[in-house]
Amino acid sequence: MNWSHATVSLAARFWDGACETALAWWRSIYLGAVVLVLLLSPSSYRGTVRGRMAYQMYVQTGPVLLGFTALAALLCAVITHIVVVTALSYGLSRYALEMVVRVLVLELIPLTACLFVAMRCTIPSGTQLAQLRVRGHISALQQRGVDPVRTELMPRAVGGLFACLTLAALSCVVALITAYLSVYGFSLAGLPVYTRLFGQVFKPGVTLVFILKTCFFSLAVALIPMASGWYAPLPRLRQQGRELGGLARMFVVLLVIEILSLMGNYY
Repeated sequence: MNWSHATVSLAARFWDGACETALAWWRSIYLGAVVLVLLLSPSSYRGTVRGRMAYQMYVQTGPVLLGFTALAALLCAVITHIVVVTALSYGLSRYALEMVVRVLVLELIPLTACLFVAMRCTIPSGTQLAQLRVRGHISALQQRGVDPVRTELMPRAVGGLFACLTLAALSCVVALITAYLSVYGFSLAGLPVYTRLFGQVFKPGVTLVFILKTCFFSLAVALIPMASGWYAPLPRLRQQGRELGGLARMFVVLLVIEILSLMGNYY
């Protein structure tokens, strides 16, 4: 009897966990669709909502812009030096710079920028949304006839999306400049070779995959933490578990996008 009871209890917990996970995925997809529809609506760019979006875009991007640029430049310089020295030791110096551009610009920098924005901006914003629900601010807005998704959630999501795209674009430019300076120094002699290499790497198909990957990375980082905070249950312990679940879902989505981009580039 004890064994059968334990088996039934384990199956019930497994079923409850599976249902909760499926519900969390559905809520993230639904809320992402709602936010995208609101982004395409002209009414979302009027009145106080426009000011809130501008504020969130500045708050989530401005304070971290300089620090992340310096961090990206340092990271790119270190990786470029390691790759170039290793390639020289194996007699593969002509492939070193192309490898640096592919690894840094196409793969590492966009993912690093999005993870940085997630840890610094969007996950704390999702926590803020959960705290607003706990304090009853969301219910008060609904009672006054104000749409909280439009006024509270969408500006934070737009700010996170803008931060991801801005930091990814800026860090890619910094990576290209740092890679050139690490190999050729402050000389224009290597510019024709470097320009030709850039054209060989960024073919139309690769460029399209890179743009789509960066956009989907940004959407995942901006929307999934918001959904976790928006639908977080009120008890504190369950709220912490939901935050960890949202973080796990975000990493799963980023991993799937990265795998699809690698398949599109190299297969």
